[in-house]
Amino acid sequence: MITFNDFKKLELRIGEITEAERVPDTDKLLKLTINVGTETRQIVAGMADTYEPEALVGKQVPILMNLEPKTFRGVESHGMILAVDVDGKPVLLHPDKKVPPGSVIR
Repeated sequence: MITFNDFKKLELRIGEITEAERVPDTDKLLKLTINVGTETRQIVAGMADTYEPEALVGKQVPILMNLEPKTFRGVESHGMILAVDVDGKPVLLHPDKKVPPGSVIR
């Protein structure tokens, strides 16, 4: 269990994917450019075996913003996309209507 104060430490926002490409020499990794309102973030996501990069452009997804950066195969990631895990495969979550990039999730 975590406290409500622990939960409040998470900065969750909606981002809109503006660019997507495969990370070279990997089967699962995609490098995504995401508009989060006040800035653009680069996020590496392990979903290339489920989603084609071009199908992700324009999608709105929930982002964990205040995760410390991590480098995957030489590509730095500045956040994490939240998704559902179904049989080991990611399924993206989306707002039920278009919202401004950077909208706070609460």
